[in-house]
Amino acid sequence: MALPQIDSLKTPDASLSRAASPRRGRLPLINLPFVAIIVLLVGYGLLVCWSSIEGSNDTTYSFTRQLIFAAVGAIVMMLMWRVDYQRFANAVMPLFILNIALILSPHIPGIGTDAGMGAQSWLKLGIQVQPGEFAKITIILMDAALVARYGGHLDDLREYLKVVFFILVPFLAIMTQPDLGTGLVYLAIGAMALVAGGARSKYLLITLALGIAAIAAVFAIDQLIYNSTGEYKLLKQYQRNRLLVFLDQDGSNTSSSGYNLQQAKIAIGSGGLFGKGLLNATQSGHGFLPEAQTDFIFCVLAEQFGFVGSMALLALYGALIYVSMRIARNSNDLFGTLIVMCVVGMWLFQILENIGMDCGLMPITGIPLPFVSYGSTGMIMSFMALGLIGSVWRGSNIDKKKEGRL
Repeated sequence: MALPQIDSLKTPDASLSRAASPRRGRLPLINLPFVAIIVLLVGYGLLVCWSSIEGSNDTTYSFTRQLIFAAVGAIVMMLMWRVDYQRFANAVMPLFILNIALILSPHIPGIGTDAGMGAQSWLKLGIQVQPGEFAKITIILMDAALVARYGGHLDDLREYLKVVFFILVPFLAIMTQPDLGTGLVYLAIGAMALVAGGARSKYLLITLALGIAAIAAVFAIDQLIYNSTGEYKLLKQYQRNRLLVFLDQDGSNTSSSGYNLQQAKIAIGSGGLFGKGLLNATQSGHGFLPEAQTDFIFCVLAEQFGFVGSMALLALYGALIYVSMRIARNSNDLFGTLIVMCVVGMWLFQILENIGMDCGLMPITGIPLPFVSYGSTGMIMSFMALGLIGSVWRGSNIDKKKEGRL
């Protein structure tokens, strides 16, 4: 499948790049607002994670482990900050192959393991690693490099379908585990690449309509299979339960997903304006709220710190996204802009889905809350995403320094 090469990395659309004010001086070492927001967000997330573990006395989770991997993630972020992201501009096929290898690696006999509910998503390598999380980074680079080749004008239908093919294959690969939550994140990254990369609105709307039709077809076909065989084949029962709970939240659903949602709502509502205080979360502390350290950790935050604490987290997320988008806008090339926008798309989807499912506004999935949910792989991946943004910021400043504009 032939792909155009990037001959020039300069952004054709001037709105995607803004020159710094003409002045000379030393190259800035760090982006202070960006780093300050990272420190505040990670610190707040670790506090909430610690309280969810200490308050529940659940020995399955270790805050020391979370702290160690946060430190490892910070080191990885600083290393990636120094990497020239433009090295990946023409590496679409290597990145594509690496994506598939990472996603399918849990199927390797002997090292792949079941993460629960039949999802073959983890590797046993001394510690448990979820390669599908790391694939988010390679997918960000691949989607950005692929779409950047069209210079901000993805108008040709055949080329658009070619890009959609590269976006869909990792999603189909992750569904062999199956891990629908991670797969949806892949699609969110791809959708942001298409939108920010200049795909025609008509193509995007048709793609969205076809996606909705495909989801409806899967449920309809699965129901027909169940009617004839008495067993669902395309979707697992827990996946169907999660959608049914989302569609019917009046308490009539007695599945575990229905119970989880009811307890999540109770936890959030009981926090009130200022919360019950640190380590005073009764729903998670007394074991009523399942997966309190991972999927439903926002409920722990809301119960302990209330509406004010919840808004503080959202404000930090908003500040991170705002500063990241400024870095994207100031990037000297479309590839750098798309990298940052793909990271932003990933964060936005994970934040909206995780918090939305806790409030009953989105279907329940296993998508973690960035920098807050417990999990070593997810924490390192989040820091790697920060490193990519830092690399784009650094590359833009180096280019401006060479041009005498900094």
